Amino acid sequence: MSARIATYELAAKMQLSAAEVADFSKESPSTLELYGVNDANKLKAGFARNCVLARRLVERGVRFVQIYSGGGGAGGQNTWDGHHGIEENLKLHCPEVDKPIAALLADLEQRGLLDETLVVWGGEFGRMPVSETYNTGGKPGGRDHNPKGFTYWLAGAGIKAGTSFGETDELGEGAVVDRCHLRDLHATILHLMGLDHEKLTYFYGGLNNKLTGVVEAHPIRGIVA
Repeated sequence: MSARIATYELAAKMQLSAAEVADFSKESPSTLELYGVNDANKLKAGFARNCVLARRLVERGVRFVQIYSGGGGAGGQNTWDGHHGIEENLKLHCPEVDKPIAALLADLEQRGLLDETLVVWGGEFGRMPVSETYNTGGKPGGRDHNPKGFTYWLAGAGIKAGTSFGETDELGEGAVVDRCHLRDLHATILHLMGLDHEKLTYFYGGLNNKLTGVVEAHPIRGIVA
C-alpha cells in the first residue's frame, strides 16, 4: 500500500511540475536559435524543441530522458527506414537532427551538466552496403537492415572524448576490428551509471537474469575515460 501511495504522489508531482518544465518563455532567444526551435522545417523545429525540453528535464533532476527522431507516418521516406533510397533518406533526416543535437551537447557542457549526463545516440541497426530494389519500384539505392555492423556514439559522463572504437570490413557489411555485442554496450552504459551488470540480477526461471542477458558481457573499456 505504501508503494502504491508513493506512486500516485509521484505522478501528482510530475503533473504539477510539467507545465513549468515545458514553458520556454524564460529561455533566451539566442538559446532557442542555437537549437533551431523556430526553424522553417517543422520536423527540425519539433526535434529542436524536444532537445530543449530534454535539457530542462536534466536540469531538474530527471534521471532518464529519451528523444526520438523519425516518428512520421510509416512508409516511404517518412522515417529513417532507408529501404527506398539511402542517400535521399539521409539528406532528408540528417539536417533535422544535426543542429539540435549539437546545440544540446554544447548547452549541457556550458551549464556544467555534460560531465554528469551520459548521452547515447543510436538506432535499431545499420544498413547493408549493397542496394536492394524490391521496395524501391525497381530503382537501386535502398538499403536493407544490417545487424552486423553499425554505429553508436556516446558523449558526456565518463566517456573518453574524441575516441573512435571498432571498424567494419572494407565494404561496411560487418564489424571486424574490436567487435562488440549490444550486450557489451549495455554493460558499458550500466558501468558509467555506477552499476555492475554482473551484480544487478534477479532470480527467475532458475537463472540469475541480468540486464545484459545470461551470456557473458563486458564494458567497452576503450571508450571509458
